Amino acid sequence: MQLANGVDAIDLAIYLPVHETLVLSDLHMGFEESLNAQGVLVPRTHYKDLVDRLELIFAELKNRRQRVSQVVITGDLKHEFGGIRRQEWKDVSRIVDYLLRRVERLVLIKGNHDVQLGPIATRRGLELVKDVRLGDVLIIHGDQEPNDLKGVTTIIMGHEHPAIGLRSGTRVERFKCYLVGRYKRKTLIVQPSANLLTEGSDVMKEQTLSPLLSKDILSFKAFVLDDKKRELLDFGVIRRLR
Repeated sequence: MQLANGVDAIDLAIYLPVHETLVLSDLHMGFEESLNAQGVLVPRTHYKDLVDRLELIFAELKNRRQRVSQVVITGDLKHEFGGIRRQEWKDVSRIVDYLLRRVERLVLIKGNHDVQLGPIATRRGLELVKDVRLGDVLIIHGDQEPNDLKGVTTIIMGHEHPAIGLRSGTRVERFKCYLVGRYKRKTLIVQPSANLLTEGSDVMKEQTLSPLLSKDILSFKAFVLDDKKRELLDFGVIRRLR
């Protein structure tokens, strides 16, 4: 599905055809180990499940004869704020190596969880950057407002982990979603998290994290991901869903 001019959504990834670039957001590798440390017992399958999901995305693009030469991760590749746990180091290294086998170039935007990502990036010869500019598209993490928007028509960000909560009786089920709206007269696209262990934050109920969304998130359109069919559903403007 096309979210903006030259910006396509395929499952949990954004694809920029002109730049042969795949954009992933908020992988939070090592999340299971953090939960285990809090006494929450979950199997450590995130790396395998994520690679399986990425294989489907790469296969779909190959079927469309669309080449991927570069992957950009919008930040929060790792989960822990102040350190690197054993599983986190292992899984971050493995996912980086997997992507480097798949594409010619991997670019890491530094998210607020990536304070200690430097040692892994250095070992793989990768640079941590504040943002990525591809033509008129600016890719950022989203925890801080961008300084220079000259020539930018579209902003892609992560950080927010958007989801929509749908109620059936007393039960509420969350679904990952994309948000598309405006920020300073630019098209703003908020990408769902690629962390498969959690759906994210319900944008209709929970307070937003990003300063780019502090004014009127209810005016954004929501595109909800149907996990079973691997397709996006246009749910329209958030205000009308409440």
